[in-house]
This record gives sequence, structure tokens and C-alpha cells, in this order.
Amino acid sequence: MAESDWDTVTVLRKKGPSASQAKSKQAIASAQRRGDDIETSKKWSAGQNKQHLVTKNTSKLDRETEELHHDRVPHEVGKYIQQGRQDKDMTQKDLATKINEKPQVIADYECGKAIPNNQVMGKIERVLGLKLRGKDIGLPLEAKPKKK
Repeated sequence: MAESDWDTVTVLRKKGPSASQAKSKQAIASAQRRGDDIETSKKWSAGQNKQHLVTKNTSKLDRETEELHHDRVPHEVGKYIQQGRQDKDMTQKDLATKINEKPQVIADYECGKAIPNNQVMGKIERVLGLKLRGKDIGLPLEAKPKKK
């Protein structure tokens, strides 16, 4: 019955210190006294608010004077779309329905606010029968012979 002695305690495993305890000054001091290896590393920009930090590129951006913006549909193309649509007695909604776009897209193209999309321009060209891209803008669209 020696194995079931109530006075002795057998510890199978002992947990190490938790992360916060291992970082405490007390834990570091005791580890140094024991002669354990201690590794310290400084985290780069730890605990600082880097969101509004001024970098060396900020002044370069401030000196930048070039205005970057997307090209818009030329106003003359918008006029040709409007004219071609009206020649075929179509509303903006009718044209939009035929090319599977929203009426607002047609309105944006006509007033020159839209960023040109070749797919949309191609659809409008086919429905109206007018050339809207490249040279000869506003002229009738010629049907190309199909290759055999």
C-alpha cells in the first residue's frame, strides 16, 4: 500500500509561466539568476500609431503637380449617340434595354461623364449603326464581309 500514500503527491507535468508572466520583470530576473538564456528583441514600431506618420515620400507627393484622372467620353461622341438615338426614335431607356445596360449608362455617355468602355461603345455602335470610336466618328458603320 505504499503506492497509495496520502502524504506524497506526484506531479505528472507542470505548466510553464504564461506569456504575461514570462515577460514580467520578476520572471526575467529569476531566469537570469538561474542562468537561463534570455532573448530580447525590439519590435519595430510596436505600440506606435503609424497611421498618420510622415514619410519621406510625402514631400515628393506634395511636389507632384500632375493631375491624374480618367479620360471621359468626348462630348462630340455623346452628341452623335444622342443624334443617332433620336434618328431611330429611341429613348435612352430603349437604347439601354437593347444593349443590356442601365439607362444611366446611356445618359452618362451622352453628357460625357462616362469613362469609355469598348464593350459598351461597340454595342451602341451596332444598335445605332454609327461609328463612335477611332477615325470617322459619326459616319455610318460599314458591315464587314464575314471571312469563310
